[in-house]
Amino acid sequence: MSLFTLFFAPYVPVTLLQESERIALKLVDALSEQQAQRLQTQLETTPLLAQQLTRALVGSDYIMECCCRDPDILFHWLLVDVPFSPLTPVKIIDAVETACSDQLSLTELDSLLRRLRRRFMTGLYWRDLNGLADFNEVSHAMTAMAEVFVQQALNFHYRELSAKHGLPIGKDSGQVQPLLVVGMGKLGGGELNVSSDIDLIFAFPEAGKTNHKIGIDNQQFFSQLGQRLIKSLDEITVDGFVFRVDMRLRPYGESGALASNFNALENYYQTQGRDWERFAAIKARVIACSIVENSEQSFLLEQQATENFYSILRPFIYRKYIDFSMIESLRQLKVMIVQEVRRKGLQDDVKLGAGGIREIEFIVQSFQLIRGGCDKRLQERHLLTVLQRLVELQHVTDLVAKDLRNAYLFLRKTEHSLQAYQDKQTQRLPVDPLDCERLAWVMGFAQWPDFLEALQQQRAFVSAEFNDLIAESRIQKAVALSVEPEWQALWLQPESAVSVLSASNFIEAEQLVAKLIEFQQSRNVLSLSATAREKLDLFMPNLLQALAELSEPDLALIRTLDWLEAIVTRTSYLLLLLENPQVLKHLVTLFGASSWVTQTLTQTPALLDELLHPESLYRLPEKNLLQDDLRQRLLRLEPDDIEAHMEALRYFRLAHNLHVAACEVAGSLPLMKVSDYLTFTAEVILEQVLQLAWRELSVRHGCPAGTSVDNPRFIIVGYGKLGGIEMSYSSDLDLVFIYDAEPQAMTNGSKPLDNQTFYTRLGQKIIQTLNTRTLSGQLYEVDMRLRPSGNSGLLVSSMTAYARYQQQDAWVWEHQALVRARPVAGDTTLAAQFIALRKTVLGQTRAIPELKKAVVEMREKMRLHLGTAPKQREDAADGQLFHLKQDAGGIVDIEFMVQYAVLAWAHKQATLCEWTDNIRLLECLRDSDFIDASQANQLIEIYQSYRSHTHRLALQQNASAAIEADCFVDERKQVKALWDYFLS
Repeated sequence: MSLFTLFFAPYVPVTLLQESERIALKLVDALSEQQAQRLQTQLETTPLLAQQLTRALVGSDYIMECCCRDPDILFHWLLVDVPFSPLTPVKIIDAVETACSDQLSLTELDSLLRRLRRRFMTGLYWRDLNGLADFNEVSHAMTAMAEVFVQQALNFHYRELSAKHGLPIGKDSGQVQPLLVVGMGKLGGGELNVSSDIDLIFAFPEAGKTNHKIGIDNQQFFSQLGQRLIKSLDEITVDGFVFRVDMRLRPYGESGALASNFNALENYYQTQGRDWERFAAIKARVIACSIVENSEQSFLLEQQATENFYSILRPFIYRKYIDFSMIESLRQLKVMIVQEVRRKGLQDDVKLGAGGIREIEFIVQSFQLIRGGCDKRLQERHLLTVLQRLVELQHVTDLVAKDLRNAYLFLRKTEHSLQAYQDKQTQRLPVDPLDCERLAWVMGFAQWPDFLEALQQQRAFVSAEFNDLIAESRIQKAVALSVEPEWQALWLQPESAVSVLSASNFIEAEQLVAKLIEFQQSRNVLSLSATAREKLDLFMPNLLQALAELSEPDLALIRTLDWLEAIVTRTSYLLLLLENPQVLKHLVTLFGASSWVTQTLTQTPALLDELLHPESLYRLPEKNLLQDDLRQRLLRLEPDDIEAHMEALRYFRLAHNLHVAACEVAGSLPLMKVSDYLTFTAEVILEQVLQLAWRELSVRHGCPAGTSVDNPRFIIVGYGKLGGIEMSYSSDLDLVFIYDAEPQAMTNGSKPLDNQTFYTRLGQKIIQTLNTRTLSGQLYEVDMRLRPSGNSGLLVSSMTAYARYQQQDAWVWEHQALVRARPVAGDTTLAAQFIALRKTVLGQTRAIPELKKAVVEMREKMRLHLGTAPKQREDAADGQLFHLKQDAGGIVDIEFMVQYAVLAWAHKQATLCEWTDNIRLLECLRDSDFIDASQANQLIEIYQSYRSHTHRLALQQNASAAIEADCFVDERKQVKALWDYFLS
């Protein structure tokens, strides 16, 4: 009889019989005949092992693959030691320290660590799946593995690096400096899960240099040490990996130094640390140290450095009083968690979804942040310990704590079972029916629905506790939602509501009633469940009352109903508006003012969350805060999850553009500031897109010599509206890419490319990231036609080639375009070179007659091809249409006059090369007396009026700039007169 029939079949449910038979056959095929007979004999002798083997192999493909790859794991580990003995931290540490001798080479060490990891992981998964190990054994074993592997790799690389460069010596103390490896998150808390990455921070006490004859500074020494350590742990080889390493919790995230000295850490936490970083730092713990000499002095140095590190971190995390100011921050963080779950669709994630592990952590850590400063008993890293202390301190009832503990253990067990299957870091519930049944079985349930019901009960309890945490008064919300009776009646019986609408500022009452009835009878509304329909019936009278308070509510009602029809089945948005009546008021105001806002919120309804805080909605951040906002949004994404990064970038752009639109509608932001913020947003996005593209390419091909993500020797140059700091909501990006490296030299990776190809692919990756359409739409449309030789030219140019082209081959119109060009992202040194070249090119002496002729000819070509279309030109001749940008007297005429003036007179007035925006250039021309002050002021005023009108058109999604010809009649005459004056 087969192995399956004898030993597997009796222990698995019917739903998994076929799968277990496949596994049994696969195992037998991987074993020799002698090994298969040995296994059968052992299982016959010890029936309990047959049951455990079945559960382990069916529950974990990873164990199966390891056994097939290396049967010794099965015969000399899993069947001999694992079922009968706990996998304690002492056992793990002793085994690793015994195996790792000082004589190992790097290759031998890396291979050994990975083989040891495979051995321990198979044993831990076996014990966990068979219920032999409780949560403490699993998490303590995983934590011990991480700590001892980190320490062994650190010992090796410290010896190697100090032999090469000397020992790092403190500038002030003169003592050898240790590198502290700080474990964050679950590693720091001693709660690591079975397939977790490890969040680390590298810190050292003092700046200084190594004591070698050609020493390097401590920063460089410890950065190299950190890089080598990460590679030994994180790199995937034929033997697998040891631990995935995540360094994004360090100061400034991925853009920050890999290792920081204590002064830098203290400065960061005192001036830059965010509330979410206080959460992250609660569990921070030193898990390894680079001083490896076995001496009392080394021990004291390590002990002192560790205590000094905690003395920096402790006051950042815990205030010396009950921190009531934290409550509002916690509310905002809580909202952010809810928004993230909604936006990313994480409902099936047992860690991040509603009622998941993260919400339990948030509940417990919230008490720590508020009260931990004045009660040190809460300054504890282990979650379950803190939970018990909250009971002792009477902050949480014993019953609630017990239920939270049970939910936490159930969810962590589920998490471990999900990860055990393929040794992957996942918390998402399976979709495949077979995987569902497998998970239910290893969790101890007969069927998937039984497990799902138990899971939902646990998550519902956690979600309720999470939602009640720091909750606002329901009574306040009820008062805010009070609504007049006529609006209730209007929604329930709209056929008789014409008189109510007519008496409340609505103009086309009959048409609006018809629209209401059409909405009520739409497919999405009719398909609502009874509960969802109840929420809609509660919401609609509040909406109608809010609309009635507007001065012109008709259009706002139509747009709001169109938006509602698209999102009405997502009742979470209706609940958000019901619980936040101020958001509803902002919403209808914006809808009434802008169809762009309406469409944007229809396509991306998660943006509704941006209206929750009016104080930030109508107050825009400076560029450095924009950079920080985007950095934090990207910080917790997986580095190689390009799709998630692209979605985050698109959401960021839409969110901040919505803020700008709200400010413009409210009249709280002048034209120049609107363009500034839209331009700043684009610049911040381009910086991150460049970093993402660089990281992806450099991992695959290495980097050109002398470059890094912080020094790419590559710049993105913005032309047109981006270069001129005059972007609108729908502006595309006119870009040029320039690099500064030897084109034929090769990158330093395992799959090297010549520099020209590398930078070309970098440019292509940037364009792809910007142009690709995702669920949130396109980031930006990119236009590369202003590069040297246009569409027929190379996608990227070396600085030498670009300079030669501008100085020898460029047309006059290309120098006109250069007036509005500036570096917007990339290497600062190369950006300075570009700025110097631009000044040189623009400052050339030019023959005025030839310059005028070239400018006028190009302008006539543009009017012919880009002005009002043939039929529209006929209308324009009849006085019906005027193209605000391209027709005579329009925006481009003013831009051409400014560009002509710069090219004509920059050799006499260098300040004309300083700016790229038309307003400042006109002011500079006025102040330099090249243009009469009255003429310059005239053009500034007209240009601002034109631009304001284009912004209003953009908010109404009017793609054409062809407007009624009776608009701006006097302004057009003035521009034409000045055009004739300067260029005739």
